[in-house]
Amino acid sequence: MIYTVVKHPHLRFSFFSRPADAHTLKKSAVFGFPPSVQSGITSAGNVVLQSFMNGFGEKTVAAITTAYRVDTVILLPIINLGSGISTLVAQREGSGDRQGALNVLRAGLVLMACVSLALTLLVFTFGSSLIAMFGLSGDTVLIGRSFFRGLSTFYMVFGLSMALRGFIEGRGDMLASGLLGISSLTVRIIMSYVMKPFFGNMTIAYAEAVAWIYQLIVYFIRFRKVEKCQR
Repeated sequence: MIYTVVKHPHLRFSFFSRPADAHTLKKSAVFGFPPSVQSGITSAGNVVLQSFMNGFGEKTVAAITTAYRVDTVILLPIINLGSGISTLVAQREGSGDRQGALNVLRAGLVLMACVSLALTLLVFTFGSSLIAMFGLSGDTVLIGRSFFRGLSTFYMVFGLSMALRGFIEGRGDMLASGLLGISSLTVRIIMSYVMKPFFGNMTIAYAEAVAWIYQLIVYFIRFRKVEKCQR
């Protein structure tokens, strides 16, 4: 911010010399409010999932909690690629280059597929070692490895859904993306309880995978609908 103020005078701002425009505030709220609501609901949903996970015992909780810590870092390339797609699509949409936005999506899908596959191979090769770094016992590491491998099998699905999400958000359709995020969390919670008799302590991994598949399908349907309307 200091660099911006010093080097680029045309980007300097003041709350007193330039009052906020009502139209701009409204437009900003349309972009900002859905993600903020989604973030709050997601935090509440994670509390429900944590309570569900606690029922599987101390070793499972330790293993899955650790796996999620590692998983959060490993998925950063996918999440950041999604943000990059969103930014580039927004730039092209803003300049009226609709075909350019589609080209960004195509390139993004290819990149996402490659990165997702690489991350899946990383987990299958080094997953146990990454979890063992946190000082867990042998049995707990095995639980974490099983969870990790079950979840990483669906990284490709998650990556492709994040590419489509980036495209949709880049076009300014934040409400649809926010609602889908909330409904996806709902699907994850419901499937955790439904699938528990079949998958035991691995239920959380497969429930999240189902939520990712749901996201991919709905994002694709939304993408097709928007493209059809603009033809």
